[in-house]
Amino acid sequence: MSTVLLETRGLDKRYGGLHVTRGVSLRLHAGERLALIGPNGAGKTTLVNQLSGTVAPSAGSVWLDGEDVTRRSQAQRVRAGLARTFQITTLAPHLPVQRQVELALFEREGLTRSFWRSIDAYPALAAEARALLRDLGLGAHAGWATERLAYGEQRLVEMALALALRPKVLLLDEPMAGVPQGEGARLLAALDALPKELAVLIIEHDMDLVFRFARRIVVLAEGEVIADGTPDAIRDDPRVRAAYLGH
Repeated sequence: MSTVLLETRGLDKRYGGLHVTRGVSLRLHAGERLALIGPNGAGKTTLVNQLSGTVAPSAGSVWLDGEDVTRRSQAQRVRAGLARTFQITTLAPHLPVQRQVELALFEREGLTRSFWRSIDAYPALAAEARALLRDLGLGAHAGWATERLAYGEQRLVEMALALALRPKVLLLDEPMAGVPQGEGARLLAALDALPKELAVLIIEHDMDLVFRFARRIVVLAEGEVIADGTPDAIRDDPRVRAAYLGH
């Protein structure tokens, strides 16, 4: 069995009397493609926020590559190998695409304190940024400000920023959200081309994407895991049909 790269043990989150996640335990292995699905209000985004370190759990723990990172900050988890994209794009609208990727590489290499040296003094990082963008089909737009890109292309830039960090685990929060149907094919191709050793957890409402991309699906309802299995098993599970798929 491949290495467990991300694990939660009894993860809980309460906001006063509201119990958002309830004893969630799951494992994500190296190279795995896992989808997290569930109805609105199931606790999916809260769970991912706990994984990434933007929300502290009320109980339970988060483990990354065998280390307890429950009390570590988001930045510390990124340095330990966890990267995330967000449901709503967070790109700098006026900054050229390549420069944004270069800044991510600069951060990864711990060069942000070298303020006396320009990013342009690191040609290897510029070459790496160009290669990342080329691999995602954005090479021709490297010099564009992100506000000029189609929305689907902006989602690809977010993926480039995450991949620039060389993560072991990639969390994708609704990558298809807001992407017009005509632009979805490029995003699907990029997902298919992700490094095979990378562990990927995706939250997505687009069931066509979920059943195409995921090799395993976890279903969350009212903050609890109600099913965990292969796409075929999930599709046929009566609890999932009742809670989410509507069959």
